[in-house]
Amino acid sequence: MDWFTDLFGQAQQALFESVIQPIVFNLGYGNLLEDAFDATGWLLVGLIQIVVMLAVIGSLQRWRPAEAVTDRHAIRIDIVYTLIQRLGLFRLVMFFSLEPLFDGAVGEMRMQGIPTFQLDALWPGVTDVAWVSFIVYLVAFDLLMYWLHRAQHSWNWWWALHSLHHSQRQMTMWSDSRNHLLDDLIIDSAVAITARLIGVGPGQFVALVAVSQLLENLQHANLRLTFGLIGERLLVSPRFHRLHHSIGIGHEGFGRGTLGGHNFAVMFPIWDVIFRTANFEDRWDATGVRDQLPEEGGRDYGRGFWAQQWLGLKRLVGRDKIAPAPGGGAGPSGGAPREIAGRPPADMNGRVPAGGND
Repeated sequence: MDWFTDLFGQAQQALFESVIQPIVFNLGYGNLLEDAFDATGWLLVGLIQIVVMLAVIGSLQRWRPAEAVTDRHAIRIDIVYTLIQRLGLFRLVMFFSLEPLFDGAVGEMRMQGIPTFQLDALWPGVTDVAWVSFIVYLVAFDLLMYWLHRAQHSWNWWWALHSLHHSQRQMTMWSDSRNHLLDDLIIDSAVAITARLIGVGPGQFVALVAVSQLLENLQHANLRLTFGLIGERLLVSPRFHRLHHSIGIGHEGFGRGTLGGHNFAVMFPIWDVIFRTANFEDRWDATGVRDQLPEEGGRDYGRGFWAQQWLGLKRLVGRDKIAPAPGGGAGPSGGAPREIAGRPPADMNGRVPAGGND
């Protein structure tokens, strides 16, 4: 990969010198040139990701869609989320607000004699080899993300934010970035702190984030694709993750009205297998949150970016109430409107149309 590293470095330098550096000087932030150069790397990675999404994952979606596209407006809003995330706008906010706090906290730990842990030093001569350490860190972060994801589905206050991600009824490769900004802030902070504590280098951290994000784009794609009996247990597929977004399966526990769900793994399903949250059924169900359905109260998650953010805050403080559903249920309570494997997805009201769309 040396050729790619060299090519990326040249492109980063060219973009920095021709575009970013003049902007930084004009804004009077010449003292932040080093940080601006690092930010240029994130911007370049984001641009590469978007190109890969459009050229590869987008082509796969057109080749074999899981369902017909009926709500292009919702998809356009997800594109806005993706651009904010991938082009560095959200990371820029973190840089000026939280990054100095993280650096200060780690520095204070070292001053107090509390060492950080170099995960790639576990087995000298093996785990410190570049590609081996990359895999080690990838597995470590995936385990962290599994439990963070479980927490998003276990704590009411966090689900109030995370449910925005699940409210997309028209899942596509853009849906991965559809998150409440406060939810993103919490997750990214946990990941950034962990990276410092286990000794991930800046360049390696960028690569880890880029690889995991592209895999998540593939998992959210409107794509009827499985990885086979063995592959499904090695890497999260679009089918495996779609079950996580399926109404009543991915975000509900065993009891009526309880939080929980299945298929929380970000990359490796082994965590769901070990902790008994895996669901490998061959199903292609309607996606969304139960309380969106008219018969379950018809909760509004917002049609635009700012409406979605505002409604998320209202849910967080308990000010976003919905009417009781017919039959005594309310909001996220109730069983799942499950579908037979192989049947087409439900419409926006949770009904399954006649015929197929394969």
